Amino acid sequence: MASSGKSPLVSDHLPNGGLLDDYITSFIFTDGRPAPPLKGQLRRKQERETLARRIVMLNTEVDKGMEAWTERKEQARRMEEHRKSLLLKPKGQLLRKRKSEK
Repeated sequence: MASSGKSPLVSDHLPNGGLLDDYITSFIFTDGRPAPPLKGQLRRKQERETLARRIVMLNTEVDKGMEAWTERKEQARRMEEHRKSLLLKPKGQLLRKRKSEK
């Protein structure tokens, strides 16, 4: 590192002549290394990753639940159709009467 009297951080590329207002996180060292993480940054990153994993897990659970619900509904429909097919069929005058009503 050359000791030119400047900080080893590069701030010349920042707007407003390198003012530090909201641009502190964009600093990098002159050799290209990123600046160390800020206070709480690693914790927040870990919390976001944990939340993302939980969201994915809950999403898969909801998908499985929807599939199971759809299957139960389809099975209930099939059972109802089967039950209706086992009922006695109208014969004779009742059959003719129902056809004429329709």
